Amino acid sequence: MALLHRLLGKAARIVWRVTRPRTIGVRALLLSADGRVALVRHTYLDGWYLPGGGVKKGEAILDALHRELAEEVAVRDATVERVLGVYHNRREGKDDHVIVYVARAAGDALHGADTLEVAEVGWFAVDALPEGTTPATRRRIAEFRGGAVGGGSW
Repeated sequence: MALLHRLLGKAARIVWRVTRPRTIGVRALLLSADGRVALVRHTYLDGWYLPGGGVKKGEAILDALHRELAEEVAVRDATVERVLGVYHNRREGKDDHVIVYVARAAGDALHGADTLEVAEVGWFAVDALPEGTTPATRRRIAEFRGGAVGGGSW
């Protein structure tokens, strides 16, 4: 099934290069009570990412954030603290705007809710991220640690 998701992801990226859609995405820098950050490794992409995804047509951005947290890491009780930043991402052929929120989980329970999409999840110390953490994810965490409000290019 992971191979199917990888192939579907590649096909989608080809379509995006041709159609260049404008999309809105949302991600969470989700923190545990002791300050660790939640990261997700998907079945269809390499690397570790902040949990999140696309905002569906007609869906409010915060509703999308809570839906993605429930789908990817089974967190349904996150408290959103603030916006970390709004970013423009032109990778994959899309004209994507990504809003990153800082949120806190009420508990430490974390597991991949959608096993077709999520290969692995985990809590990680912000100064000990796993090998394969994507450069953009590392930049968002560094902005958070430095107290910066982010923005600009993904």
